[in-house]
Amino acid sequence: MIHSDGFRALGRQECLRLLGKVPVGRVVYTRHALPAVLPVNFTLDPDGSVVLCTSAGSDLVRAVDGVVVAFEADDFHAGRRSGWSVVVTGRAAVVTDPAEHERLLRTGPRSWMPLRDGVFVRIESGMVTGRELTGTGGGS
Repeated sequence: MIHSDGFRALGRQECLRLLGKVPVGRVVYTRHALPAVLPVNFTLDPDGSVVLCTSAGSDLVRAVDGVVVAFEADDFHAGRRSGWSVVVTGRAAVVTDPAEHERLLRTGPRSWMPLRDGVFVRIESGMVTGRELTGTGGGS
């Protein structure tokens, strides 16, 4: 459905398909009672969860383990004035199951930063929303 404001709402499956096409997104969480946003590389797991790899002692792990966070990724084309944005909201948790950790070592994301004690963080896709800018033009 295209709205008069030039945006089209995206369904869950389309949102997940689009997330699988980009390597970087942003984790939105609370740090010291204030909003925080951190760009991260990620992969989308077959169950629709967002998975990232970071240092076990990072501020991010301490802030998000066991709490609800948002994750946003997008892709825009300025010249065409079009693109999309997807937000996944769900509980984040450090992967502690040894078998799952081993699987993610083979199939999961590789951190773009050097890590000595890497852990995987899974963000459940409890709520998935997205919208597409349809390239309606106008403006300057």
